[in-house]
Amino acid sequence: MLPEAKLYIDGKLRRAAGDKTYDNIGPWTGEVVGKAADASAEDIDEAIAAARRAFDTTDWSHQHQQRFELVKKFCGIMQANREKLVQIARLEAGSAIGAAFRAQIDGALNGAKDLLECHAKVSWEKDLGVKNEYGFDTKRIVTQEAVGVVGAITPWNVPLYVNVGKVVAALLAGCTVVLKPAPDTPLMGAIMGEFAHEAGLPPGVFNVITSGHAAMAGEMLTRDPRVDLISFTGSTAVGKLIMQNGAPSLKRVFLELGGKSAYLVLDDCPNFPMVVASSMVVFHAGQGCAYPTRLLVPRSRYQEAVKVLEMAYAGFASKWGKFEEPSCIMGPLISKRQLDRVMGYIEIGKQEGARLLAGGKVATDKGAGFFMEPTCFVDVDNKMRIAQEEIFGPVLVVIPYEDDEDAIRIANDSIYGLGGAVWGSTPRALAVAKRIKAGALSVNGGMSITGDLPFGGYKQSGMGREWGVEGIEEFLETKAIGIRVS
Repeated sequence: MLPEAKLYIDGKLRRAAGDKTYDNIGPWTGEVVGKAADASAEDIDEAIAAARRAFDTTDWSHQHQQRFELVKKFCGIMQANREKLVQIARLEAGSAIGAAFRAQIDGALNGAKDLLECHAKVSWEKDLGVKNEYGFDTKRIVTQEAVGVVGAITPWNVPLYVNVGKVVAALLAGCTVVLKPAPDTPLMGAIMGEFAHEAGLPPGVFNVITSGHAAMAGEMLTRDPRVDLISFTGSTAVGKLIMQNGAPSLKRVFLELGGKSAYLVLDDCPNFPMVVASSMVVFHAGQGCAYPTRLLVPRSRYQEAVKVLEMAYAGFASKWGKFEEPSCIMGPLISKRQLDRVMGYIEIGKQEGARLLAGGKVATDKGAGFFMEPTCFVDVDNKMRIAQEEIFGPVLVVIPYEDDEDAIRIANDSIYGLGGAVWGSTPRALAVAKRIKAGALSVNGGMSITGDLPFGGYKQSGMGREWGVEGIEEFLETKAIGIRVS
């Protein structure tokens, strides 16, 4: 069992009003693995008020070095609790060990280090010199300062990674934060409150509210005029609703939304079979917004690719769904709700005429949790719903293309533009990658998503950038000052 996820409001770890809790369900078993504080409207109001007070009445946003040292200590405590965080990711988010250490935890901890280094690169004040305008001289400076109170709303798939990307960047910028983790992964947010308390962050600077009523908590954060900026990672539909909710107060928003990224293999790709086999959507059961889920292969090598995938999926069948296996990278889906949703797309794919090459069934031999087989559809047309809509599960669709121009057209024929990968001879692959409308492109396996690189989407995959210097500057306002000197 996991410890209870508590609220962290105004520097205090506490239970929700009326001691209300809700069950934290473990994806591996479908059973309760812990309890979480179920924040009331009163609790959420207190958290927002605390963040507002800390920003408006303390020097948190102005003391850059002092703030940096406290955030550095906060991140160090996270690093020291690596093993505990891995266990939470395994039990709460359903991560297999291979995924828990890599993307779930080490990615987040390495990202925190990157953000600390990026802090030194932020330009808090620039001197633009003296300019004569209208017959007199003016000395000009441009400053950057914290935007204010941030509402950070995070998802369940890689909760610590997204929590860190928002919270650490916002704190380094000088903002105060109210973090609302997903109801499915409350402890990964709540434990950051414990770390903040241990690090000695000033009261109200960082607050955590866990709630089993996600809509209510989200509505309060996104509509409250005391919140200056919403940083949200999740579905495109919810992102649009957040924009609507924030419109009356012209609230700034950062949105990292859905994706349907392309994994584009060119006909001159070295090690073609290995690259095609590596396209299987199995890491963390495909629950990642930037994972490439559309495999694009040249029609001249299409049958070869299909045979490679058939063998690859058959060979993987015995390698997933093992809780204690260190090399395992695929476990269950997060919930029965998500399993039902993904299985619904399997039926849609069949009805649309795609051919099921592998998987497509609920796995009953892995335990009582929310397991489904790694799945691959071939003979897919890019106009099909399974090629256009984000499934968020272990489902790959394979689409043939005629030439480079056709491949680029198909890759860009999507409302999304978050990530993608191109494989081929490097100059050619790079030229293709530059023409794909997406925020993060990998060429021949290069890492395009790290803590010191800006990450975000084109089109309906969102707006703004997270991580890197740009991720800190997302939480800053720019001010121009003119000083008359003659």
